[in-house]
Amino acid sequence: MKEEIENIAPNTWKNMLKFPHIATLILLAFVVVALHLTRNNDDIVHLQNLVFHKEDRIRHENNSTPVCNLFSGKWIYDNSSYPLYKEKQCSFMENDFACETNGRKDLKYQHWRWQPHHCDLPRFNGTALLERLRGKKLVFIGDSLNRNQWRSMLCLIDSYLPPSSKKSVGVKGNLLSFHSIEYNATIGFYWEPMLVESNGDNIFIHRKQTRAVRIKSIVKHGRHWKDADILVFDSFAWWMDETIQLVWGSFESPDAIYRTIEMKLRRYEIALNTWSDWLEMHINPNKTKLFFMSLSPYRVGNTTWGTDHTCHDKTEPILNENYWPSGANMSMMRIVESTIEKLKERGVKVEYMNITRLSANREDGHPSIHRPFWRSVTKEEIQNDIPKYSDCLHWCLPGVPDVWNQILYSYIMKL
Repeated sequence: MKEEIENIAPNTWKNMLKFPHIATLILLAFVVVALHLTRNNDDIVHLQNLVFHKEDRIRHENNSTPVCNLFSGKWIYDNSSYPLYKEKQCSFMENDFACETNGRKDLKYQHWRWQPHHCDLPRFNGTALLERLRGKKLVFIGDSLNRNQWRSMLCLIDSYLPPSSKKSVGVKGNLLSFHSIEYNATIGFYWEPMLVESNGDNIFIHRKQTRAVRIKSIVKHGRHWKDADILVFDSFAWWMDETIQLVWGSFESPDAIYRTIEMKLRRYEIALNTWSDWLEMHINPNKTKLFFMSLSPYRVGNTTWGTDHTCHDKTEPILNENYWPSGANMSMMRIVESTIEKLKERGVKVEYMNITRLSANREDGHPSIHRPFWRSVTKEEIQNDIPKYSDCLHWCLPGVPDVWNQILYSYIMKL
């Protein structure tokens, strides 16, 4: 057999030399395959660096000293210093996130502390933050998860406000805001779940059977953001529907054209391009600091929010640091990261707050059935259909969004 193989090889090459064009084609094929494999390998490395953050040690140029990566770490149970505030003592608490008030008995979810691997998360100091925000305006822009984070931020500063403070939230159009007279500081939330115009833009009434967007239109709402000093964006969950209608013309016009499309990644990319173009044209990067929150993870399922119901009765975090839930779409994350990288090349810096991995382990932190309902339901109805009634998308407060804000706080304090 060995002699046969040795004889075949020389003959094969002799035949190829008789037909040089065949040899050239074969060599080109090898080159193409090699380039394809190299590209795939680069994509894997890129995915690990940008999405997974598997490398806990980010080193200086001297390749010796580890640098603090606040997004890479583990959850540690700490019932002595956490939570940072009490749910029932927060003047700004929203019932949607008040799990204890809504009947949750197990409160261990309030006592988990995020511990980065090579450093400590700065302790939140509301007075220091308010001083930094003196005369300024901080606005969270996005969907109900960003509203979740905004409520968390208000609860975090609550106990640091002077006793004479008027602790109330004002409503003006799509903007909910708290203004501290003592510090002349505003912390607001602007409802714009898809960043571009949609049929879900009403801050209070936005449940629609089919989502529709004007994917190139952002100016109507963007004009309300230009005077802010710090903008914190998020947009992900509302883009996860299998089909969305694109609209040409205004929503009010009877002549508007509607087209139903799938192409989940492409439509998201176009919307983010609209957002990034608006930032480049209308935001002064020397005045306004920009942040974008990565997606808040969940498992895909059939609840009202499109999540699985398995967060129900979870009382402990998932301790596997490599756990990745099915709803955390890595391709969509890469679109955000690519958009931010291109903005940086154009002179607009956006800090990407990659909270996906650290949040993925906290399935115990969702409201599940411990939430308000849109209609009157009995306990029997709820217990008989937990998959329908569980909220495994949003977060109980105190809870995971407090950590997002602790990390955001550390960035703001360096501005």
